[in-house]
Amino acid sequence: MPGRALAALSSRRADEAASCTPARAKCRWFQRGKAVTFKILFLGIGKIGLPMARHLHSAGHAVLAYDIDPARMRLGEDAGLHLAPSADAAVQQADVVVSSLPHDAALLELASWLRSKGHAGQAWVDTSTVSLAGSAHAAQEVAQAGIEHLRVTISGNNHMAEAAQVTVLASGAQDLYQRLKPILQCWGPAQFYLGPAEQSRLMKLVLNLMVVQTSAMLGEALNLGQRGGLAWQSMWEVIGASAVGSPIVKAKAVQLKAHDYTPTFTVHQMMKDVGLMLQAGADLHVALPQLALTQQQMQQAIAQGDGELDYAAIIRVMTRACGQTPP
Repeated sequence: MPGRALAALSSRRADEAASCTPARAKCRWFQRGKAVTFKILFLGIGKIGLPMARHLHSAGHAVLAYDIDPARMRLGEDAGLHLAPSADAAVQQADVVVSSLPHDAALLELASWLRSKGHAGQAWVDTSTVSLAGSAHAAQEVAQAGIEHLRVTISGNNHMAEAAQVTVLASGAQDLYQRLKPILQCWGPAQFYLGPAEQSRLMKLVLNLMVVQTSAMLGEALNLGQRGGLAWQSMWEVIGASAVGSPIVKAKAVQLKAHDYTPTFTVHQMMKDVGLMLQAGADLHVALPQLALTQQQMQQAIAQGDGELDYAAIIRVMTRACGQTPP
């Protein structure tokens, strides 16, 4: 990655760099138990990336992990992962680069770095939630170096990633998808191939639109019932047993019954995704008026100090709009 990110990737733990020298020299790859299928450089071991990297390691793939955040590197080491002391050297040895990144800027920075430091015949699996245009540009960038790009998005939260229960959505060359399917199967029981280009990115936005609108729907419904005298706990019991008790509603109910907004995904993080959804709607000429209203309610949540709570905190915004103080 160019700039500060590349400097961090290249210089971290320089005292260990002798174990992995540049330009296709021997690199310390590790495996457990059975023959290695892929040599994988995993970049970005955050809340989702860390368990995903760990599942690949547990499955017997040779995994080296890297993150520009020293705290995440320590967590990776504590989780039993082997760390890449030099990303420049590690990428030269990797069959596959897997990345889990926060936004378009990081994706494009990594694509430029891979074009410079990667090698022809390499595969790049990116699992980030990014814009359709950014993803297409990144694929074009690495293609100039002979690197194939499989776009992979994940439906599920960090708890599902820990349990290897996420749904995996993929798009790109179909033969590449088939070759890399052993990697994708480490992350969850269901994998879907959706097309040759940005289809997996779009499908992730479709799913997340439904997720965030579920919270908006709950906000209106629960505040209506509460204002009319229904008990909060009773409403959740009925909702869970009713026709609207979908998996996402039941999953959120575990915390929300106790007014617990400990985040699986914060308001700030969901705001980024909502922006991507609205941009996709504008690019594809699809009006999304309900989502636009939800974006405004999430802005209110941030203004009211709830930006680091779970995105379901928009329920609290609606409670305040009813003249009540949320617990």
